[in-house]
Amino acid sequence: MTLEITPGAVTAIVGANGCGKSTLLRAMARLLPARTGRVLLDGTPIDTMRSRDVATVLGLLPQAPVCPEGIAVADLVGRGRYPHQGWFRRWTAQDDAVVEQALVATDILDLADRPVDELSGGQRQRVWIAMALAQQTDVLLLDEPTTFLDVAHQVDVLDLLVDLNRDRGTTIVMVLHDLNLAARYADRLVALTDGRLYAQGDPSDVVTEQMVLDVFGMAARVVPDPVSGTPLVLPLGRHRTGRGTQPVDQGATTPPAERPAAQPVP
Repeated sequence: MTLEITPGAVTAIVGANGCGKSTLLRAMARLLPARTGRVLLDGTPIDTMRSRDVATVLGLLPQAPVCPEGIAVADLVGRGRYPHQGWFRRWTAQDDAVVEQALVATDILDLADRPVDELSGGQRQRVWIAMALAQQTDVLLLDEPTTFLDVAHQVDVLDLLVDLNRDRGTTIVMVLHDLNLAARYADRLVALTDGRLYAQGDPSDVVTEQMVLDVFGMAARVVPDPVSGTPLVLPLGRHRTGRGTQPVDQGATTPPAERPAAQPVP
């Protein structure tokens, strides 16, 4: 089965720990070679493209980025301009303008002169996103951009990414752990299990009780989110399930003929 990222959409990759989410994202960014199949960027095999050409189209925010000690916010964001500079890396007025726009878009202009290592987790994540914005790519890949953030900062970062998608048309692909946030913020969901593609499509089609059981090994109820109308997953445990809620046999699955077979991602 072919995985195709919809241009101009927000796509979230979900699945249990160790299922291959980060590996898939790294293969899409050419950090890992594809074992089978090909990775195409705008129809061109990505492994045949020059690194600079890839960097002007595709930006990557890894799961745990590391910055030089003591570097200021504006300086780190400015590193996003490297792919657009010539061999001698001459800084121009346009670079200044782009960096300022990125700082404004992420609401951190007032932090421009602050050392990055003095910022809070949410602020640092905005700085990294600003650096990705300064790179001015059409496609942005993010590996767990909300990890280690409290729920308020998680929503804040996801709102920012949706703003970026709507205002600039940036194609966003992100790995998320929170299935409910993924269903609410993504236009499309990609579910993986054991390194294989289980399902892809609209969140309302992908997030089902059977998918949660097959992919996460968890019995759950799926109901409409009262805020967004998107699927909302309510886990069923052995305690505090409430009256009238029957536990689900986690060993029971639909017959093989009815259940979609997971397919390897080429």
